[in-house]
Amino acid sequence: MNRSDAVIIGAGHNALAAALILARDGWKVTVLERADAPGGAVRTAEVTLPGFRHDLYATNLNMFMGGAFFEHFKDDLFANGFGVAGTPHAFASVFPDAGWAGVSAESETLLASIAQHSEADARAWGELGTFFGTVAPTLFGVLGTPMPSRATARALWPHRNVVRRHWRELLRLAILSPRELVEQHFESPEVRTLVGSWGMHMDFGPDTPGGGVFALIESYAAAAHGMAIGAGGAQGLVDAIVVLIRQHGGEVVCSTEVASIEVRDGVATAAIASDGRRFEASRAIIAGTGPRALYGGLLAGGAAVPAEVRDGAQRYAYGPGTLMIHLAVDELPAWRAGAHIRDYSYVHIAPYLGDLGIAYAQAQAGLLPGHPMVVVGQPTAVDASRAPAGRHILWIQVRAVPGRIRGDALGEIASSDWSEAKEAYADRVLAIVDEHAPGTTAKVLARHVISPHDLEAANPNLVGGDHLGGSLHPAQNFLFRPMPGWSRHRTPIDRLYMVGAATWPGPGVGAGSGWLLGQELRKSGRPSVSRIHFAHDHARR
Repeated sequence: MNRSDAVIIGAGHNALAAALILARDGWKVTVLERADAPGGAVRTAEVTLPGFRHDLYATNLNMFMGGAFFEHFKDDLFANGFGVAGTPHAFASVFPDAGWAGVSAESETLLASIAQHSEADARAWGELGTFFGTVAPTLFGVLGTPMPSRATARALWPHRNVVRRHWRELLRLAILSPRELVEQHFESPEVRTLVGSWGMHMDFGPDTPGGGVFALIESYAAAAHGMAIGAGGAQGLVDAIVVLIRQHGGEVVCSTEVASIEVRDGVATAAIASDGRRFEASRAIIAGTGPRALYGGLLAGGAAVPAEVRDGAQRYAYGPGTLMIHLAVDELPAWRAGAHIRDYSYVHIAPYLGDLGIAYAQAQAGLLPGHPMVVVGQPTAVDASRAPAGRHILWIQVRAVPGRIRGDALGEIASSDWSEAKEAYADRVLAIVDEHAPGTTAKVLARHVISPHDLEAANPNLVGGDHLGGSLHPAQNFLFRPMPGWSRHRTPIDRLYMVGAATWPGPGVGAGSGWLLGQELRKSGRPSVSRIHFAHDHARR
């Protein structure tokens, strides 16, 4: 018999964060993971050639470096192998005429790249930045507290004058689409695209309400702090947390799939593995899953779950899928926009907002987009240790693509099976890269393509290849995540909780969900206030 205070199903970084908080507080914790290694969507592997270390899924650690979990555990994490590589040059957009614009923590570089398109936009960038600086503590105060809760009100209290003065702008910001945000402030198509492209990362096409705030936060946070990635790979973060859990007496057990959750008299009592092993929990079972997998899978055996909750879980929506391409290359791309583009962590190929809108609509309709948004990550421009000396890797993300293929917008790819279509579609993507960086394909030593189907197979929380673990549209965010009435990580089953991207504050490598739940459980159910802030010196660590 396996007995613990808490059994945690899944070893994603949020689940691990909650496990560490509880273990350090004296709980006996057992984490069960179906895969052969912990980490969920944070995983590094040599999938192309030996010595080339690729972050298979997530790579950007900016949110993590600005979170309460990191601030609380940073010394322990660094002492146990976690490292950070940073660059001031966060992201750039390149355009068909070989033009470019980029967001950098070096303000002169940033403003010069904008001013080449519009002097007025360079001034507007500063004006919008002033507004962001005023309201950012309010925004991050909300992101760092349970939703809804008295803690949210307490977090907002120090900023009450800002809320009173700017409540109309804040309310409007919450519903603006990326296009509305950028057209309200900028005149040039290039600068609008530079900022608006970030909506696509978060399941917001240019015209989707609610995406403007993400474009604003990502752009201006990057301008303040640059970009951070894990030294040697993001896996170092997961490995350090696992070491700390074990130091505090916890267990992380891999290759163990949980088939069901045992419920007795309305109380979650044990996790039952597919091989029949029973992992008993005296204080809490924490499911690091999406609501469909929890209520339609782990609790499918007749637990007394209200019908409206089961129905709500089935309605939980997933956004378009993601295609990942990992390349081992001889050298970084020779960007037509100039050699300085090699300094940027991300390079967006959109090329303009109109193209993004078409690509997003095609993906939503089940079509392979003819000209998708391509994000070219250049990790070895930031961290040379990820490849052998003189060689490089590229991390390419394609947003958005359909989880289920119903056709091809260009009529060139006939297959509707991702296992057959992914290589052909990867060829299309690399041809787009070649248009902006000629000869890139010729420099490829090896490649590894991960389709939306592959993403879901590796991590069942990424349904349809949605790397966010569920759409972030307003009807499924804030106090509506994962569903109305259940945004505080709780479930209708006593002692059963949810954690992860499907819960507030949502996706991204930030550990926010794990931090909030861990604090709530260790304080006997009393929500705690946590504040999100950025570690200003992360790029120098």
